[in-house]
Amino acid sequence: MTLTELDRKESIRPPLRGGVFVRVAGWAHHHRWLALILWVAVLGGVWGVASVTGDDYRNDFSLPGTESQQAADLLERHGAARAGDTVGIVLHDAGGLRRPGVQRRVTAMLDDVAGLPKVGQVRSPYQDAAAISEDGTIGYATVMLDVPSQDMPKADTQRIFDAAQKAEGDGLRAELGGEAARLLGEGGTGAAEGMGLLAALVILVLMFGTVVAAGLPIIIGLFAVGSTVGAIVVASHVFTIADWTPPVMILVGLGVGIDYALLIFARYRAELVGGADPEAATVNAMDAAGRSVFFAGCTVILALLGLVAFGLGSLQGMALSVALTVLVTMLAALTLLPALLGVFGRRFARQFARRAGRREAKGRAAEGTHWRRLAGLVQRRPLAALLAAGVLLGALAFPALGMRLGFSDAGSDASGTTGRQAYDLLSKGFGPGFNGPLLVVTDGGPDAAAAAARALAGTPGVQATGAPVPTPDGGAATVLVFPTSAPQDRETSRLVGALRDDVLPGLSARNGATYLVGGSTAAAEDYSGKVADRLPLFMAIVVGFSLILLMVVFRSVLVPLKAALLNLLSIGAALGAMTLVFQDGWFGVEPGPIVAYLPVLVFAIVFGLSMDYEIFLISRIREEWTRSPHDPSHAVREGLAHTGAVITAAGAIMVVIFGAFMLSPDRLLQQAGFGMAVAILVDAVVIRCLIVPAAMELMGRRAWWLPAPLARLLPRLEIEAAPSARTAMDESRA
Repeated sequence: MTLTELDRKESIRPPLRGGVFVRVAGWAHHHRWLALILWVAVLGGVWGVASVTGDDYRNDFSLPGTESQQAADLLERHGAARAGDTVGIVLHDAGGLRRPGVQRRVTAMLDDVAGLPKVGQVRSPYQDAAAISEDGTIGYATVMLDVPSQDMPKADTQRIFDAAQKAEGDGLRAELGGEAARLLGEGGTGAAEGMGLLAALVILVLMFGTVVAAGLPIIIGLFAVGSTVGAIVVASHVFTIADWTPPVMILVGLGVGIDYALLIFARYRAELVGGADPEAATVNAMDAAGRSVFFAGCTVILALLGLVAFGLGSLQGMALSVALTVLVTMLAALTLLPALLGVFGRRFARQFARRAGRREAKGRAAEGTHWRRLAGLVQRRPLAALLAAGVLLGALAFPALGMRLGFSDAGSDASGTTGRQAYDLLSKGFGPGFNGPLLVVTDGGPDAAAAAARALAGTPGVQATGAPVPTPDGGAATVLVFPTSAPQDRETSRLVGALRDDVLPGLSARNGATYLVGGSTAAAEDYSGKVADRLPLFMAIVVGFSLILLMVVFRSVLVPLKAALLNLLSIGAALGAMTLVFQDGWFGVEPGPIVAYLPVLVFAIVFGLSMDYEIFLISRIREEWTRSPHDPSHAVREGLAHTGAVITAAGAIMVVIFGAFMLSPDRLLQQAGFGMAVAILVDAVVIRCLIVPAAMELMGRRAWWLPAPLARLLPRLEIEAAPSARTAMDESRA
């Protein structure tokens, strides 16, 4: 097609009529510059407001109904609510901290720290004999802050660290410990994002052969993520949104944005190569792949909204934020992408036509030939392929049965960070349990607290107990309990259970007092238990809604059931891999528990993303089924031939973007990125290219069976291109 012919066709184009996807695509294509201006205005406006308001992220780890929350509420009723947190300045000198020269330097340093911003009070190790180890070489000073740790500005924590470092020298070391200090070892996610985007661009260039075409999916992802993150910055002043939410939004938004744009753009390229003019190609790509993107996005949003069932504040805020990210990404793919295709359409028509001509001249096989052969190979031995892939994924998922949930502390940080060095020094000088003491709250007067301290001191697994500390009104008291094991160890979890189930109930029966085990370590146990208890309800909600949606879309019972089962298998494989690497310490990773809310987060996101590929592949198989004389084997082969390359490329992009977050210093992002990368790799390669063709071959015509009563009950939604759109495409080719 020459440029003159192309211009003539655009000038006399027939009206393209169809459903909402056709109308949206047609509007965005015709009013391309207005659509672009609107998106730029939205992005600029949102960030203009965000730059003025700033963020107000808040971590809500309240756990209604748990014992640790009851302990915190009891202390608040007795006037012992915590106004601020503490950081510890951990000191080490092989010659002894009580040497006169060392003591003078430490005292002078602590005087300087006392005058720094956000510092309320400083307690020297020389004021408390228990603050220096038995050999006198390790000690700690307690810096009481005016604000909670999560509200402590990083710059002010850095000032405390710098002041402590000035005392170093002549054998004296000073490190900073505590939650606020851990922020000093954290960096941004910029390197991870940049590496992921660069790798995605390389894959797209190899696929489309042009930088401009490869850049469009990335532009969609950046616009969608940028707009949503800016909106969440503003929304954080009204809603409870955790500070770790934006990196998760970026992680998911970039992957989904590029993924959705790629699925539509690949169909657009196929339409151009097939002879359609740019506008007809845009409209028909949106009417076919756009429908798949819409329903795929709905499944992701439904899966994320299932997290609301947990009733956990920060998790709910994160779920709603990421769901909004997916929604905006979907809208960008359906409106911004057609506008960009309108701007570059004629260039793409020439480039793709030339590339197809060169491919044909060189005698290369038509695109999809290799995938067609793969499908044929699987169809010859469907049961063998199904069993081999199933055994492989089952073996990978098996370690997930031993997954232990919890929260990482400084013991899981990089060895070079000051928080980790302080953690190791305290463990060496005072025992591993010193970094995560349990807080036993007594409601029954000083005698009840003293009785608790005596009973706890002789409990197996307890290294030491502190003296009872009464609340300001004298009605309650607290006792610190130092375990013999580290906060993340299984033995500490067992100790919490033993105190709650055996030791303290017996003591309460004797003296009538109330005893509650609280503190950060116990709260982590309660959070993990809460997640585990509500996981079945969450899974039932997500899987149930997804099954209904897929039944409506595909008019089938077996296809949705197969999709749900295979998605669960890919998620199990991802969780099993996470357990091996992060919990068991494979490949040199610091071992520790899996972040408590991460399995449900990975489940929600991966379940939805896996449905993306399921919908894209099965919708094309169904499209071929309706076009062919209802030959199931032919439909499967052609469906995989037309989508195999796109699904693999989209999966590769997801894998490199998610995998790039392994470069982040944040353990949460490392675990999330790794888990989702493994899940997508398994899904795009093993499940979509092997298991699905084998399962569809074994089901044959039964794959599209739907009982008549259910068919009458369910609404009818067409996911393949509407007939009016196909007619418009045919007219445009005439």
